[in-house]
Formats: sequence, C-alpha cells, structure tokens
Amino acid sequence: MQAEPKKSQAESRAATPSVSLVGEEYEVEVGPVAHGGHCIARTAEGQVLFVRHTLPGERVVARVTEGEEGARFLRADAVEILDPSKDRIEAPCPFSGPGRCGGCDWQHAKPGAQRRLKGEVVAEQLRRLAGLTPEEAGWDGTVMPAEGDKVPAGQVPSWRTRVQYAVDPEGRAGLRRHRSHEVEPIDHCMIAAEGVSELGIENRDWPGMAAVEAIAATGSQDRQVILTPRPGARLPIVELDRPVSVMRVGEKDGGVHRVHGRPFVRERADGRTYRVGSGGFWQVHPKAADTLVTAVMQGLLPRKGDMALDLYCGVGLFAGALADRVGDQGAVLGIESGKRAVEDARHNLAAFDRVRIEQGKVESVLPRTGIDEVDLIVLDPPRAGAGRKTVQHLASLNARRIAYVACDPAALARDLGYFRDGGYRVRMLRVFDLFPMTHHVECVAILEPVEKGR
Repeated sequence: MQAEPKKSQAESRAATPSVSLVGEEYEVEVGPVAHGGHCIARTAEGQVLFVRHTLPGERVVARVTEGEEGARFLRADAVEILDPSKDRIEAPCPFSGPGRCGGCDWQHAKPGAQRRLKGEVVAEQLRRLAGLTPEEAGWDGTVMPAEGDKVPAGQVPSWRTRVQYAVDPEGRAGLRRHRSHEVEPIDHCMIAAEGVSELGIENRDWPGMAAVEAIAATGSQDRQVILTPRPGARLPIVELDRPVSVMRVGEKDGGVHRVHGRPFVRERADGRTYRVGSGGFWQVHPKAADTLVTAVMQGLLPRKGDMALDLYCGVGLFAGALADRVGDQGAVLGIESGKRAVEDARHNLAAFDRVRIEQGKVESVLPRTGIDEVDLIVLDPPRAGAGRKTVQHLASLNARRIAYVACDPAALARDLGYFRDGGYRVRMLRVFDLFPMTHHVECVAILEPVEKGR
C-alpha cells in the first residue's frame, strides 16, 4: 500500500480552521498611540492589540472586534475604563463609543491631548520611515489648531463642511460604524459645519438612497447634496431646510450628474474665488485652504519670474497662489488626473496667461513636458503619497525649494526618505490639526537641496 505524502507546514496550517477571538475580553495596560486612531496594548500571551476608545497609560478591559488566534495583531475596543488617564473626558457626542459611529477617534480626549497624540504619531512616523528626529525635520513638535478651533474640554468645533451620510435600508441617514458597512443613525453630527447642519439631512427619510453627501461652501452661500441611489431606485424629491443644488451619482458610470441647480460650489481662499465641481476635492475644514496656502508660500518664498510646478493640483488652489506671486514673467504648470478638476482649474485660473493645466497622472505627464529644471515645486498627492519614482524625478529638476502637503504622515515620511536619497533635506515642517476629533492631520514640509548655492 502506497503511503500518503506528508503535508507541508503551510498546508497543515491552511487545513487548520482559524479560531476567531471576536468578543474575547482582556484586561490590559495601554501603551503608546499608533497611527490610525488607536493605542497599542498586549495580551498576557504577548499578542498585540490595537485598541480604540482609550488613551496611553490607561488600564482597560479591551473587547476584540477583529482577529483570530495566531494573527499578527487584534483590533479591540476599550469597553471598560479601570484606570482613566488625566486627559480623558466624557465624549460630548452621544453617538461616539465602542460599536457606534466611526467618524471620530478622539471624542474622549481633551483637545490639547488630541494634538499631543497626533504630534507623537507624526514624530514616530518620521523616525521609523524617514530616520528623522523632529529637530532634523525643522519641527518643534507642535500641532497647531486652526483659527477658532481652540475650544474648552467638552466642546467640539463644528468644522466639517462636507459630510458623507450613509443611509440604512429603512431610509435613515447616519454615519458608518468603524471598519463596517453598518449605519449608525444619528440626529446631529457635532463636527458638521453649521452650513451642513442647517440642511437637516438627518431629519428626513431617504428611501432608495445608499448615501447622501452634503456640501456647504465657505466662500459663498452655495449648498449642494449629492445622492447615490441604490440599484434601480428613483430619486426622491429633495425638500430641505435651505436652498440646495442637487446632483446624483450615476448607476452605470459612477459619474456625478446634475439634477437641478449649479453643478459646482464656489469656495474662496487667498483672496480668490474657486469653482469646485461636484465630487471635486476641496479642503474640508473652512480654514484649511488659507492655512495651507500661507504655510506653503511662507516656506517657498516665490520670486518674480520663477518657474513653478503644482502637482496633483486639483482645482488650482496652489497654482493660483503661485501665479499671483511669480508675476507676468513667471510661469506655473499644474498637473491633475481628474477631468472635472482640470476643467475647474482652467476656469479658475483663466486670467493668468502664464498658467497651464495638464490632465493626467503626474508620473506620466511630467516626463512628457520636457521640463528639466524648475525653481519651485508644490505637491499635494493623494493619501498614498507620491512614491519613489515620482520623487526621484522631482529631485532631478533642481528646484530651489519644494513644498510637500500631506494628509498622511506615513506616506510623507516615506517620501521624505526618497527625497533625502535624491539630495534634498527638510528645512521646515509644520503640522496642523485640521480634522479635530479624528486621528488625521495635515502636514507641510519645505525641502531644499543639501548642496546650496542656487
């Protein structure tokens, strides 16, 4: 009789059913904050826990929400606080907490503590991924609140000018639970800007809809809702508490189409009005655009006659600011992949003869331009960052200064490492808390060549 071949270790592991640990509870000491809105703890067996709704130094009961035996880490919620931090407060939002709305990460932390935690995350990412200390990055460790956001503990700034509401099968508007498609129905979002709240999205039914996005421009009184119907559903008649334009997401093409009203909203920054088409990117915090333009321009110090690049330029925010400062003898090239954003950017900057906007991915379009030298570069890439290849190309253009705007400190740190390899150092880093109550931050890094003399 022929013997059966032995199974490999990998095959044996695959054949063994995984044992879920969801629902298991562990009493743990909470360690440092980690990128993503949670803190790190370990079970008695040494397994790593990423725990939400807690703070460093606390002792808590953590209930597992994702993970299985043998996994590299488990996700968990702190469901009982045994030894609270001095930075803990009762969450002001009634929809915050384990298993509830996933929109905010730090409702349970004092505002100053939130900014310290975010600073610790940025410092850790710089050290781990770029090999930089805060001092080497020209950063004092401060995370700056936006104007008007410095509120007492227990109060929440209302800053979010764009809110994506999910709609449950009963037609109730709410927000997604953390890492879930389940909807937490709400009657009010505390971080929503006044212009969003006054629409009353949460106070009416949305039959047949999968999502309703509400937009309240800060540069005008423009209000807009974007409806995403469920397959085969008809649009409801939209009657809200304020006049709005209405758009819909197409079921077949996924594009955003006008139903009635303007297909854009008007925003304002740096003394200029910008048209932002439906679904187009604009900073969510009402003070963010001006805050970032100021930081970028103070870092770059544009001169008359400079040649500048604005990469991932969106509707042309930084290109417009650069064009104002480099003057008629200077020139600005913007590159953006989104077709509608390019149309808006060209409209917004039509008054500048020396501004050109090209459509396409930066890594494809920039090499085709034939540009081999520039004075200044601004890049504001998506959350994944610019990447090694694009950074290498930018470093070869011998820019006097580069401004990197980043919404993800990990991607920023990786790309700063690539810039270092290309002969650039960080001259200055500024970090802004433009997403209060969440784990997100916005960073502006100013880079210059290691070899000076330009």
